[in-house]
Amino acid sequence: MNEIDTTTEVTTRTPHKLAIVVGSVREGRFGPVVASWVAEQAGLHGGFDVHVVDLAEFDVPLSLPAASPKYAGDDYPRPAGMAALTSALADADAFALVTPEYNHSYPASLKAAVDWHFTQWTAKPVAFVSYGGAAGGRHAVLHLENVLTELRAVTVRDGLAFPNYFTTWQDGRPLDPEAAGYAKTLLSQLEWWAGALRSAREATPYPG
Repeated sequence: MNEIDTTTEVTTRTPHKLAIVVGSVREGRFGPVVASWVAEQAGLHGGFDVHVVDLAEFDVPLSLPAASPKYAGDDYPRPAGMAALTSALADADAFALVTPEYNHSYPASLKAAVDWHFTQWTAKPVAFVSYGGAAGGRHAVLHLENVLTELRAVTVRDGLAFPNYFTTWQDGRPLDPEAAGYAKTLLSQLEWWAGALRSAREATPYPG
């Protein structure tokens, strides 16, 4: 008579480092409210070690050095006030970019933060959380998808968009009862890509 194994296999999830980037530095911005809610959802999801990165806290000038960060690598001459931002982006396994829509695009502050870096985005997944008027920031996301693809990042298909956020949020939370479900879908896709791409980066350096 064969003995039956009654032990239960236990699988543990290794949290991926998620950087939730607040892209707007505008006076009266709504971005930190959205980022805080996304961070809460990521905490409930359980697959991430969450770090909110607020661009308003760093020195991110619009003027760039002549050298390219792609080729300069660690020798790229960034301002001292940007060191913590660079470190946060480099350490992240995945990103969620929180952006408003300004004139059918995303803020200059976010573009500057992207342009000051290169390898920090390479072969990592990026999800988008947008807010705005009737379009919910979708035009900003379309532009960001092109930019991040150029930087060898992998953009996640399912994002979060909040149209008319000024009437559809209350007490720091979206009124849409399905918002948390959409967030879970985004985070699950982001977790899958974070694991797959981290394993790929550890096995073989990205060829580009």
